[in-house]
Amino acid sequence: MNVPTAPPGAAAPASPVASAYARLAEVFPGLRTDVLAPGAPLPSGPGWVRADRLASGGAVVDAFLEWDEAQVRRDYQQSARPDVVASFGLHRYAWPVCLLVTLPWFLHRRVPRVAVEDVAFQRALGHFAVRAGEFACLPDDPAASHPDARVVPDEAALRAEVLASVAAHMGPVLEGFGPRMRRGKRALWGMATDEIVEGLWYIAHLLGEETRARTELERLLPGATKPYVGAAGFRELTGPNGESLPTRDRASCCLFYTLRPEDTCVTCPRTCDSDRVKRLATAS
Repeated sequence: MNVPTAPPGAAAPASPVASAYARLAEVFPGLRTDVLAPGAPLPSGPGWVRADRLASGGAVVDAFLEWDEAQVRRDYQQSARPDVVASFGLHRYAWPVCLLVTLPWFLHRRVPRVAVEDVAFQRALGHFAVRAGEFACLPDDPAASHPDARVVPDEAALRAEVLASVAAHMGPVLEGFGPRMRRGKRALWGMATDEIVEGLWYIAHLLGEETRARTELERLLPGATKPYVGAAGFRELTGPNGESLPTRDRASCCLFYTLRPEDTCVTCPRTCDSDRVKRLATAS
């Protein structure tokens, strides 16, 4: 697949978070991120949408969701309710955009501020463009002397930066999608909580660091961390041969059951433990 590059002269490979995005592309080729220099123009060609325009709602969100509506009709030979389409579209944006914050933290203990005005997304190609800017790091980070670095004292402060950065980005985006969702603010922030956890959990599995990711996410989201809803939600089930099967309880529902009631997600609140054990044991 040919993927368009960033505008000439805009790439900023020296960004302290660029190596994390490169590692992400290695293990998950369906998602690529270009780091642009501060002030560089965001891509605006066919298929690109700016995050701040998604946050504005209205026709931009409607156009964004046309892809999800067409996908449902193509794959399931039926139409979905408008709120279900909106839930799918929000998930398909929020899951990868949260990784722009959580993966540099997980790999390098660097937490970028990813403002909505500094992000563009080409969903058909799984391609982000992000303008580089401020990032938080620890005092012993070699990047602590970088002009965009903001040094915080310890791991707890860095975790607070992760939550603040994601909230600063997702808050406006949730407002943009909200009128189409038929969900209250608590339910929307439950979705954001799930995207943080499940995105990093999945990528860490590809990196061979699933166990560490679960530990880190439990520290990041122990519960009662507003505006987020619930904790990371990990727990262990016992398989048919006594093996440990990790799972989690989602804070929200993606509404896929409205299309296939018999085919829920393995972490869905609607999926009972016996079904989880059966499916997890088969997959392991």
